[in-house]
Amino acid sequence: MEPFQDPEPWAPAPPVPAAPLATGVPPAPQAASLAPPVRGTGSARDGVTAVRNEIAKVVVGQDAVVSGLIAALLVPGHVLLEGVPGVAKTLLARALAASLDMRFTRVQFTPDLMPSDVTGQSIYDHQTASFRFREGPAFTNVLLADEINRTPPKTQAALLEAMEERQITVDGTARPLPVPFLVLATQNPIEYEGTYPLPEAQLDRFLFKLTVPYLSEAAEREVLARTDAGQDPHNLEAAGLRPVANAALLRAARDEVARTRVDPVVQAYIVALARATRANPSVALGVSTRGAAMLLRAAKAWAWLSGRDFVTPDDVQAVARPTLRHRVKIGPEAELEGVSADGVIEGVLAGVPVPR
Repeated sequence: MEPFQDPEPWAPAPPVPAAPLATGVPPAPQAASLAPPVRGTGSARDGVTAVRNEIAKVVVGQDAVVSGLIAALLVPGHVLLEGVPGVAKTLLARALAASLDMRFTRVQFTPDLMPSDVTGQSIYDHQTASFRFREGPAFTNVLLADEINRTPPKTQAALLEAMEERQITVDGTARPLPVPFLVLATQNPIEYEGTYPLPEAQLDRFLFKLTVPYLSEAAEREVLARTDAGQDPHNLEAAGLRPVANAALLRAARDEVARTRVDPVVQAYIVALARATRANPSVALGVSTRGAAMLLRAAKAWAWLSGRDFVTPDDVQAVARPTLRHRVKIGPEAELEGVSADGVIEGVLAGVPVPR
């Protein structure tokens, strides 16, 4: 199941006790054991579970994508949602924001959007005869960059500093962004007319690239049943969505994720995966060191969601595809032969020895 094909999407369930081996290398559990609830403070566990439950009030059948969004909240990291029109990309972002007691801003990216329309600008105040800075929509907690590939690279690049350093520099003055700060960007992978592909430097700033697929038949029937019953996906308040987590709760959860242990053997496994992408003959640009660090952080979030305070190789494999697929650039000849980034990652996961 996209994007986390193995294991199944995280969901609350009775805890399963686990302990590392005497060698210090955690055991590699089966996929079914990667679904216990969050271990840690009750408020952190309840808050994360509540966010998932709130999103489920309006989003049907996208459990794997919701798992990715929740993991990104815990790292923290930005998310690129890719899917054809009508698969609830924007609804996912709005539902997540509605379940958080934080500021939310949406920007519809268009060809005429200017960098200052995102970051803000200095304007002249006639009353004080001086310039003052007017904050742009980027000064928020959750920023939805809708159809981000429809705006020129100059405006896309306006988010680079914000995504990496959590600040914006205008007129030589660096202004910090609110904490937390999360960018959720959407793009359509099919329609290329009038679009501007994101540069590799910006893609590398996203923690996950989550593929939003078509729904299963059962989920699609559920959507139609809800529509027939009068549910309006645009009216989240009428659907009963409410804020169930705030910045303090997320900060507590992130502190627990940061304390999740990663054995040196597992760290070496992550490095080996990254280096294997660079050595692949079909790859023109492999995973960077930042990409390897992102994979480690994502694995820590997944382990914490799975109820453990240590990372296993299975956690790394679970998040490898959405963390690495947008960091692997396929060479032109290999691309013509049908080689894909996901295919390369599958081959790397199968070829690199797994520590036990």
